[in-house]
Amino acid sequence: MEKAFQGRREDQRLVTGKGVYAADRYLDGETHGCFLRSDRAHAEILSIDLEAALAAPGVLAILTGKDTKAAGFGSPSPLAAYPGRGGVKIKAPRRQVLAEDRVRYVGQEVAFVVAETREQALEAAELIVVDYRDLPAMVDAEAAMSPDAVRLYPDFESNLCFDYEYGNEAAAEAAMAAAAHVTRLTLDVPRLVANPMEPKSGTVCYDPASGTYDLYVPTQGMTLMRESLSSGTGVPETAIRVHAQDVGGGFGVRTEGYSEYCTLMLAARTVGRPVKWSGTRSETFVSDHHGRAAKLFGELALDEAGNFTGLRVRWIVHGGGYLSQAGPLINTLPPGSHAVNLYRIPTVYGRHQLVLTNTTPTTAYRGAGRPNVSYLIERLVEEAARETGRDRVELRRRNLIPKEAFPHKIATGAEYDSGDPEGLLDIALAQSKWNEFSDRRARSRDAGMLRGIACSLFVEPSGGGRTPLEEGAIKFGESGSPRIFSTSGPSGQGHETAYPEIVARVFGVDPLTIENRSSDPDGPLLKGDGTIGSRSTMSQGNALFVAARELVKKGKDLAARHLEADAHDIDFLDGEYAVRGTDVSVALYELARRYPGELDTVAGMPSHRTFPSGAHVAEVEIDPETGIVTVVDYVAVDDCGVALNHTLVDGQVHGGIMQGLGQVLGEACLYDAESGQLMTGSFMDYVMPRADALSSLRLFDHSTPSPNNPLGVKGVGEAGTTGAVPTIANAVIDALRPLGIHALDLPYSPVRVWNAIEGHKRKG
Repeated sequence: MEKAFQGRREDQRLVTGKGVYAADRYLDGETHGCFLRSDRAHAEILSIDLEAALAAPGVLAILTGKDTKAAGFGSPSPLAAYPGRGGVKIKAPRRQVLAEDRVRYVGQEVAFVVAETREQALEAAELIVVDYRDLPAMVDAEAAMSPDAVRLYPDFESNLCFDYEYGNEAAAEAAMAAAAHVTRLTLDVPRLVANPMEPKSGTVCYDPASGTYDLYVPTQGMTLMRESLSSGTGVPETAIRVHAQDVGGGFGVRTEGYSEYCTLMLAARTVGRPVKWSGTRSETFVSDHHGRAAKLFGELALDEAGNFTGLRVRWIVHGGGYLSQAGPLINTLPPGSHAVNLYRIPTVYGRHQLVLTNTTPTTAYRGAGRPNVSYLIERLVEEAARETGRDRVELRRRNLIPKEAFPHKIATGAEYDSGDPEGLLDIALAQSKWNEFSDRRARSRDAGMLRGIACSLFVEPSGGGRTPLEEGAIKFGESGSPRIFSTSGPSGQGHETAYPEIVARVFGVDPLTIENRSSDPDGPLLKGDGTIGSRSTMSQGNALFVAARELVKKGKDLAARHLEADAHDIDFLDGEYAVRGTDVSVALYELARRYPGELDTVAGMPSHRTFPSGAHVAEVEIDPETGIVTVVDYVAVDDCGVALNHTLVDGQVHGGIMQGLGQVLGEACLYDAESGQLMTGSFMDYVMPRADALSSLRLFDHSTPSPNNPLGVKGVGEAGTTGAVPTIANAVIDALRPLGIHALDLPYSPVRVWNAIEGHKRKG
């Protein structure tokens, strides 16, 4: 009988130091590489002198932009292939794998040294002399849109590379004009560094006989990496074998075939030996694609009764010096699918402008645009309540989509599959003891502290993907125990626990008898995407569920043959096939041993989308003498569909909330406006969230099963961040409102909060 595993089965290996990450791979005869990176944001490359470096001890080769260009290497194409405003498509500059004629951000790869040891490669890289001619740097997206701004690409008409719109512009304008009240806000969303625990690293081995490359790199899914690297190098996907056992965090920045990996492929082919590069934390800061980096403008129209009648939004987004694959997509198309949040808003118009700047490219980061959507609309609702003198909870309740309206199609055409917004709100208010907050605020005031509370709702798209079909496979080894294969790669989600449990429920066996082999290049060649968009269980999990059911059905015919009975007389229960009314039976695993390969199954299902939702309440306390904000209580009520493993669900929500807290209370990646130098390039300058910033965290489940997949699941990996950003932000503003402070730019760092409070004192 299937037994639910308590906790995560992979944790014992990971916490005892037995995990195998990219830098833990050692290949016979491996060499070592080091990148020389640009130390300036915008400059022409006049010359590169390699003479001294080539003569250094142990150096085997040095690659520059001339080499990668001669090899035909370039950039993977952005995923935003759809038209924008006026039917104009995205203008995507060609990405230089190693800089050829210009550098366009600090940290861009200029040269790559291959030597016998890492130390020799590092020392040789320091001997390379690059002669630059500096150009003006553009690090502000709004300024870069100016007609007289320096163009990053002289052959482009401007630095605006994509202008995307959705909804009805004329109807939104009419709604604003006819409204009894319009609330308007401008919000700055800082650039963030994902900072996975494992820095970007890799080892590549090239086999000239077969023309194949074996890459040992951190990835969120082998199909994503194969496609991206193939697009950037021209090497067929079938010749790229991606290995990744353990990945120390992904958060969206471990999906793409970075320039470093393309360079490693060429280097391995050039020297004829494996080439290893172990990235540093400093390289993570400057070369991992960044997240967020947008300016948001919003207008919310209300009638006399407080009904929302229209929404108009505009985003100005940093694309960076080049475009990542996912960045243009997540900042344009998905936001329109949930722009109205959980509210009934009949008219919507959105315009999102993507701008090239002399900064590190941006991409999907936990939430992938969703936190921007929820942050903007929930701040609008909060301010609309204040401006119109309405209760903020009742204003939300008045405009919520009712449970009976699901599935619900919103003004932009997206259809929410299921949900109960009012039920989420009721639980969140009850569990946070919302009605007793005034007493808690009074006690904080008596102690000289400021206290605030806020409730935010959210809905987000999850699932879908680039491939119309998601496949999973189950194969039996010689022992008869099954191995399951999928295209997704774990980076902390618990796939090793979740996927075997899904298959075990169908088989009626102990999940510990099932081995998970995610992103295994020696497994079946499967269709599907990786671990992105909160889709793993919904997509790969459902594919494995379908495969398991098909296997059981296939096994029934095999058991009938083996037991010499009619298939209609065979029952399957708890891992065994039995002839009805007799004691004659055979175990599933025994059949697999006796008939090798006959039960192996590959199955697929369409890539569906779902819309998880939630209601979160945050309560904060601020010390006005220091500006320090402490989240003293946090309640999260989430609808992630059917929760198959609460340990994994809670872990994902915990992590997401902490990342949202980090964004609100401290994280910000800053560039010097004139030089384009990164000023927050280490943990000495870049604030990371700590456990003591969140005193109490309580999670509750209020799920409505999704009708869009057999398991009834929805995504959960990004819900915490999507809910936490607006909730904590609104709670901080609520704490500051008694001082007359109704707006403050993120992040709410101690110095920024303290300055706002001191500014109020001076005005008083």
